[in-house]
Amino acid sequence: MFASSSGERKSRYAGGPHGLGDPDDYSLRTIEKNVVITKIVREKAKYEKCSDENKIFGDCCLNNGFSMVYKCKTEAKCLNDCMAKWFYNDEFVKECQNKYLQDRREYRLTGVKKNPEQKMSS
Repeated sequence: MFASSSGERKSRYAGGPHGLGDPDDYSLRTIEKNVVITKIVREKAKYEKCSDENKIFGDCCLNNGFSMVYKCKTEAKCLNDCMAKWFYNDEFVKECQNKYLQDRREYRLTGVKKNPEQKMSS
């Protein structure tokens, strides 16, 4: 499957200036669609779009300790409803996907990964 004419193994994702893949390839692998993009959508929704609900829920948890499971149900439901709204918003998901593809292209061109602080701020 990955063997070349000379018999050595060759990755189908190799190529590009640093051997990290073609920077102009905008297709997504299954793992990227199902895991990476959903993680980005969830984090961006939680910390950017639903930050007020997240803060209210966090404060409730801090104030109630172990009883938060029972006492913070309304706050948890509010946070989950907000996140679900963004998780199923096709335009928002497409925005996160495009941002991921842009970051992946930059990584494949330069070979330099972004720091987590840079990801959240951009």
